[in-house]
Amino acid sequence: MSKFYEKVAYRDTEEDIQSQKSVDKWIFGLLLIVIGFVPLIVMASVVEVQSPMITNVGALTGGTKGDLFTHYKALAVLVVTVLAGIMFLAKILFMNGEIRKTKLNYAIGAFAVAIVLSTIFSPNISIALHGQYNRTDGAISWLCYLALFFIAMNIEYPKKAIQYIIYATVPFVLINFVIITLNFYGKDLLQKSWAQKLFTAFLPEGASLSEGSVLLGTLNHGNYMSGMFAVIVIMFLAKSLTDKKVFDKIFSFVMATIAVFIVFMSLSTSGFLTIVAMMIFILWIALKNEKKVIAFIQIVAFCAISVAGIHILAGENAKVWDETFGFFISSNPYKEEATVLNKNFFDLEKAYASDNSFELPEVAPSGVGAGSGRVYIWTYIMDLVKERPILGYGLDTLIYNFPHYNKDARANLETETVIVDKPHNMYIGVLYGTGIIGFIAFLAIVVFIVLNSLKVIINGRNKLVILALAVLAFLLQAVFNDTLPGTAASMMVIMGVIMINSKEETILN
Repeated sequence: MSKFYEKVAYRDTEEDIQSQKSVDKWIFGLLLIVIGFVPLIVMASVVEVQSPMITNVGALTGGTKGDLFTHYKALAVLVVTVLAGIMFLAKILFMNGEIRKTKLNYAIGAFAVAIVLSTIFSPNISIALHGQYNRTDGAISWLCYLALFFIAMNIEYPKKAIQYIIYATVPFVLINFVIITLNFYGKDLLQKSWAQKLFTAFLPEGASLSEGSVLLGTLNHGNYMSGMFAVIVIMFLAKSLTDKKVFDKIFSFVMATIAVFIVFMSLSTSGFLTIVAMMIFILWIALKNEKKVIAFIQIVAFCAISVAGIHILAGENAKVWDETFGFFISSNPYKEEATVLNKNFFDLEKAYASDNSFELPEVAPSGVGAGSGRVYIWTYIMDLVKERPILGYGLDTLIYNFPHYNKDARANLETETVIVDKPHNMYIGVLYGTGIIGFIAFLAIVVFIVLNSLKVIINGRNKLVILALAVLAFLLQAVFNDTLPGTAASMMVIMGVIMINSKEETILN
């Protein structure tokens, strides 16, 4: 009789293991959708916005608003998170699955609680819950990011998981390269009737894209395009260095080159600075490579092609230089000097009344502050944080709490009429949104991720190093950029993969 029970118990264990593997495969498939498909979604939507302010400023008023980039991305992330969450819970509750025991779990839980509390006590609860209509980066999205991160930490992966993850981004790169190239050379895709019909398929009757709409890529803005594709550049360049097969090396190198051209055409400095800063890690990977000479030749070739690309693109648009080498070199060899009027001929600074005694007050000159105005924004955000330090204002509510029309706005944001709607910094955004409690928990998560990534990179020989470099690049560009469903969700999945312990790294190769 005892042997019979032993056989039944053994059979149940085997069935549980097989069931767990099957569920993990399905979950992994859903995570690949978040990585490869969600960032590509571009579909117009119309939402009814209830503004917490009474004003005649268009950006702050309520009413019917349109969005092209985030509504359906966020919806897809939510659906995938719910499906993956149900499967994961079934695995834990009914298939004898286990949750990895790590101190990181406490940080994740604390951050989730901080998000919920900051939303409940937010001055703008509905905005904090959903986020702005054209960003959708509120509490719901952030809880989805955390859930995807946690689930990714606690499943088993197939042997070629890293390749699946990396190759899932190939359509993202190629499609955005076509879109941004068309835009850069004045042949915007939204001018095509078929594209307009495709992107507006779900709009209600009578609604349409506003006149003058352009499509830079499948992400909202050049800042996000630049930052996210810098991550892609580092990922494929690292893969090219570590690949064994010649075809894989060439393919990865070409993808890295295409991605870096996207960074240049995005006309935003954040991606370029991220690539420059991450090159020290790329050099380390080359140094750890068995074929060091070939690896360094690849890096030199990549740098040479990049410089040539900047030269070609800056010839078309001088701003390419300003957003790359122009960060370090003030003069722009691709920009023609503007003709300056002689002040003796026409005095632009003073106006006189008939008695020659009246002088207009001086107006601050128009200009851009440090970090393209980011330092100005961060300074005022820190003043806001002092007023609600514990739980913050709720995520993605900055537009309704930032002190617009400051006297120094003109000198930092070019004009005093700019409406600041985001912090341009993931970390400051979390501090503003969730307060000190949430910020500490979030920093704890980041520290765990960075330490694990550095551990993998220092080793330098495991394929997991490719994702570790991508994660560090994302965390670095986040100093200059915010999060969105199309960027943060996919990267949080990859961060979850990084957090698996060292004994399991071998199964990912």
